[in-house]
Amino acid sequence: MVDEARVRPLIAGNWKMNGSMASLAEALAVRDRLREPQFAPGVDVMISPPAPFLAVLVREATGGRLLFAGQDCHAAPRGAHTGDISAEMLKDVGASAVIVGHSERRADHAERDRDVRAKVEAAHRAQLTAI
Repeated sequence: MVDEARVRPLIAGNWKMNGSMASLAEALAVRDRLREPQFAPGVDVMISPPAPFLAVLVREATGGRLLFAGQDCHAAPRGAHTGDISAEMLKDVGASAVIVGHSERRADHAERDRDVRAKVEAAHRAQLTAI
């Protein structure tokens, strides 16, 4: 059963495969707005940038209310999986969540329910919230 007292609204933005180093300023502007007490009180705000930008954004946005999520993770914590990112790696660079089971991943990469389940388990193993 969900503890209603602990559930907080979440506004999340997935950048998908968009953005550049120059566009990181937009995320920092969101961080700055979140420092205003009247802006989105009682709401968590999260962005999910492409993997190359995640660590940079986490480092630049330290001390704010802005949260970060990875866009996907591999089910394994490490190994010969070229191009993949483990949940542990996401946690290590400062992500607090990871998107799993996205319809685009299911369509473009033929991910099945059992694949998504394994990724959810990986997220929990790394102490990330699975979205």
